[in-house]
Amino acid sequence: MITTLVACAALLAGAAPAQAVSKDPVQALKAVLGAGHGMSFTETTTLSGGADERAERRRKGVFEFDAEGRVKALDVTTTGGEHGRERVIGFNHDIGGTSYQSGGFIGKWLKKGKTWWKDNHRLHLWHTELLGYDEQLVNPAEPATLAALLKNGRRSGDTVTGTIAFKKLAPVSRWAGHSTHAEWDPDGRLAYTVTLTSAGLVSRVQSTFTFAAGLDELVGRTLHVDTRYSRWGGKVSIKAPDPRETTTELCIEGNCHWRLPH
Repeated sequence: MITTLVACAALLAGAAPAQAVSKDPVQALKAVLGAGHGMSFTETTTLSGGADERAERRRKGVFEFDAEGRVKALDVTTTGGEHGRERVIGFNHDIGGTSYQSGGFIGKWLKKGKTWWKDNHRLHLWHTELLGYDEQLVNPAEPATLAALLKNGRRSGDTVTGTIAFKKLAPVSRWAGHSTHAEWDPDGRLAYTVTLTSAGLVSRVQSTFTFAAGLDELVGRTLHVDTRYSRWGGKVSIKAPDPRETTTELCIEGNCHWRLPH
């Protein structure tokens, strides 16, 4: 009988599902942050509503972080837009920063023989101006941002789902704070789903919100953004383009000395 009981106990123990180790996502994130490190991402955006029911664009690029998870530099290529392929390299999205744009709408205004437009205008350094109003407003690399998403959301397994107002996200997120959307509609709410890996790192962020203010062509339309992240903590070193290929002036209506004031 004893032998039978031991065998049954062993069988029951083997049948019990293995419990995954629960990692603290914020601590897991802090462990991979550091100067000269970053992550890669791919992104699909869809703008629904209005005459153009589905305007889809795709992005692929890398972010370079500082020790606090703030975006120090980015190198992002966007495809699917009405102006064709465009690439952006940006540093320090605030006063003192610099951005470089190639292709897309700006490409039509570049001086002959130049590939990149270099700009230091403060407003144009904000990522919503560089990448577009249809980009991901959640930066899961900021520990304070990730903590806010976890707190405001409900966790089930490897996903966290919730909503958060821009006016609550902007104070903890330099990324959201440097977006046009937070100024347009601070009371606007962003719905999100964050997916975590077994190591506690973010592998995906899906977000949705409806424009209640801003540009006329955007008001009333709903944005769906699906961003996937990889290579967390990998070494990243984003460099400025070759100066010989850059210009600070654009050719607009025959004037090839047009530039924004600093």
